[in-house]
Amino acid sequence: MNNKTLFFIAISLFAFGIILPSCSPQHKIAGNYNSFETECLGVELDGSQTLKSWGFGRNRTDAVEQAKKNAIRDVLFKGIRNGRQDCNLKPLLNEPNAQERHENFFNKFFADGGEYSKFISMKDQSTGPQITKDRKGAGSEVTYGVIVRVLRSELRSEMIKDNILKKD
Repeated sequence: MNNKTLFFIAISLFAFGIILPSCSPQHKIAGNYNSFETECLGVELDGSQTLKSWGFGRNRTDAVEQAKKNAIRDVLFKGIRNGRQDCNLKPLLNEPNAQERHENFFNKFFADGGEYSKFISMKDQSTGPQITKDRKGAGSEVTYGVIVRVLRSELRSEMIKDNILKKD
């Protein structure tokens, strides 16, 4: 064998030695993955929706309040798509950019101690504890899953009263 052939073989082996290990399948799987999407647990006879919602915050109190706000936001603007199919998939406000168009109203509505809290009930007859054991900590924030009832028909009436939603 001449020098060129030996050089080519050496370079080829070196390249295979570098490339081949990177082609092996990944063996690590994310163990703490959770979607943190609001989930339907059921619909009560009065039309209220029992939901599991997630909130992030500096402490338990902040995280629970954020979870309540997230549940109301999802009912108003996104609809509930996860969990049981009992919940209404359509958002209460299906007007594009409703939150931005009525920004002043919703800033007050979702403020700490705001009107949103009138449409949340922590009493649930069908599912167990209010605040679940699904607590996760990441750095200085904690995440809590909260089981709440969103009083959808009362929320709809309030949106009509405040001229956010047109009466059918």
